[in-house]
Amino acid sequence: MTTYVARIQDNDGRISQRKVTASSLGEARTVLQSQGYTRIQSLRQAQNFNLTKLLDFDLQTINMALTNVTVKDKAIFSRQFAVLVNAGVGMVRSLGVMAEQATNPKLKKTLWELSSDVQEGNSLSDSMRKHPQCFDGLYVSMVQAGEVGGVLDEVMNRLATLLEDVARLQNQIKSALTYPVIVTILAVAIFLIMTVFVLPTFEGIFNQLHVQLPALTRFMLAISDAIRTPQYVAITLLVIAGLVFAYRTYYATPAGHRTIDGLSLRVPLFGELIRKAATARFSRTFGALSRSGVPILTALAIVRDTAGNVVISNAIEQARHEIQTGGMISIALQKERVFPHMAIQMISIGEETGEIDQMLSKVADFYENEVEEAVKSLTSIIEPLMIVVVGGMVGAVLLSMYLPLFTLYNHLG
Repeated sequence: MTTYVARIQDNDGRISQRKVTASSLGEARTVLQSQGYTRIQSLRQAQNFNLTKLLDFDLQTINMALTNVTVKDKAIFSRQFAVLVNAGVGMVRSLGVMAEQATNPKLKKTLWELSSDVQEGNSLSDSMRKHPQCFDGLYVSMVQAGEVGGVLDEVMNRLATLLEDVARLQNQIKSALTYPVIVTILAVAIFLIMTVFVLPTFEGIFNQLHVQLPALTRFMLAISDAIRTPQYVAITLLVIAGLVFAYRTYYATPAGHRTIDGLSLRVPLFGELIRKAATARFSRTFGALSRSGVPILTALAIVRDTAGNVVISNAIEQARHEIQTGGMISIALQKERVFPHMAIQMISIGEETGEIDQMLSKVADFYENEVEEAVKSLTSIIEPLMIVVVGGMVGAVLLSMYLPLFTLYNHLG
């Protein structure tokens, strides 16, 4: 059981404090209300300045700061919360049940706070808006639309489906990058071990035998000396840090952000993958918002802010302006030349037939499949390239060690 401290206002406006022991924040509030204390200004856990508890609190704070609420966490919460709401369980009770079951500490704390806010009379969407680290504008807007329309359980199911699709798309893209990253790390580690520890041993043998070293061997020995020299390592690290700082500084400017995001869409292999993934995300999110009853201008503003690429965000903003002036989304997107032609044509057909929600869903399905196929193709291309790169790095070190031996054998012959 935990002790909680409440600030309570009486009928005359005077503020007093009361202590109550309960197993949770919601239970403490219920106990106070059963005692006749209805005007509860605040309710928090009592602080006991005990060294053990203080250290535990600090560890919990650090753990919570390092923990992120993932898309998967929100998808699971949305699906389970929809089931509880559909079953007729009260919202406060549903949030309490979800908080007790949550394994993510940040999400658990947020859900308890949501339960407290809703119990005080706030709407769920307004309560969620106070926690942007867990619930973004897209999530809050769809929940608000569900509350207004009285279909919160249906909207939560749509949110769960949307988040599950987003998580699947992210996993597909990550899977394409996992293999080359691991292989690159292993290749660099092997190269450094052979250059730092193996090559110097052969250098001593070659010096004793007075062997004429080939150009490749001299080059690799120079690299080995540079890696083993702290001054060169420090200079290299400073140069890398300077380049990273310059990149981040330039990317933070509007012109740099626009230039780099534009270049990312034109990078061979990866550019087309980014474009298709952005098209799928735009179609899925915009369609889900529209079906949930979110106004189209608000929906476009939310999709614009969650695009992840400033060039795509600008194209969506132009579509938003086009609608404000009585135009069509497809025309504005076509002018920007960001989205694939087929996607624009399908959106145009949806606008003409009045079934844009269904058409956006089909566009999302198509390009999610395209992303999956692109990821498989990319992986099949990257794998042999990485084998060639690793073989080249290891082969260069081995050749630099064995070429002098061939020279020695020729000399002895």
